[in-house]
Amino acid sequence: MKTKFDELLDFPTVLNFKVMGIACEELPDLIISELQKHTPGDYSPKIKPSSKGNYHSVSIAVTVTSKEHIETIYKTLTAIEEVKYVL
Repeated sequence: MKTKFDELLDFPTVLNFKVMGIACEELPDLIISELQKHTPGDYSPKIKPSSKGNYHSVSIAVTVTSKEHIETIYKTLTAIEEVKYVL
């Protein structure tokens, strides 16, 4: 990925990832499970359902240590089958 995270951020820093996916009870657990592989910690996701209830938006704060770390997290989260977008 060609990003400028390393030029714009001082590491380590906390980034808020917003993950949008299909509404299912296990979505937050799937996200946290993947995050634990790369950034172990205690996470408190905030879940917001869409107006029709078909999708959930999960916001979660993660401490990242480098540009590569951010890119790894994005790739890992987008690989989850239920996930549609990661911001």
